[in-house]
Amino acid sequence: MSKVPYPDDLLSEGEHVVTHKHPHFKMLILPVLVLAGTLGAGVWLALWARGLDAPWDMVTLIAVGAVAVLLVVWLFLVPFVRWRTTHFIVTTDRVIAREGVVKRTGIDIPMARINSVRFEHGLVDRVFGCGTLIIESASEEPLTFDDIPGVEKVHTMIYRQVNDNPYDDFDAGTGRQERHGHA
Repeated sequence: MSKVPYPDDLLSEGEHVVTHKHPHFKMLILPVLVLAGTLGAGVWLALWARGLDAPWDMVTLIAVGAVAVLLVVWLFLVPFVRWRTTHFIVTTDRVIAREGVVKRTGIDIPMARINSVRFEHGLVDRVFGCGTLIIESASEEPLTFDDIPGVEKVHTMIYRQVNDNPYDDFDAGTGRQERHGHA
C-alpha cells in the first residue's frame, strides 16, 4: 500500500516533506485478530444454524450476520480508518500531526519552536521497531506521539532539522545558539 504524499498546496514556499508516516501497524494487530475471530465464529455459527428447524435457522443466520457486521465495523473498520487517517509528517520547517475523519484535528510545531526531542520505546516497541516521540516546544506540556515507526530515525531527522536550521546562528563567544527570523 503506497503512501499518499502530503499535499504540496498545504506546504509553505520552499518547504519539503522529510518523512510522512502513519502509526505503526502494531495498533492493528488486535483489530485483525478480532476480524479473524468474528469471521471464524460467524462461519461456525452459520454451519451450526443449518441444523435448526425452520424458521429458527434463518433467524439465527440473520442474527449472527448482524452481530458479525457490527463487530467488524466497530472493532476492525473504525480502528483501521483511524490508523489510515492519522499522519505524522516532518517537513523542513515543521512537525505536523493530523488525525480523524469526521472530526479532524491537527497540530503544527515550527522547527524554530522545538526545544528538545526525545524518544522512548520499551521491549515490545523495540521488537516492532516503533516507539513514542516526545517533543518539547514553547507549549507548557510536552507533546507525545505514540507508535511512530522507526522512532529513532524520526528523532534524528527532527534533531537535524532543528539544528541544521539556516536561520540559527551559533555564537562561539557565548556558546549559545541564537535564533533569528522564522518564528
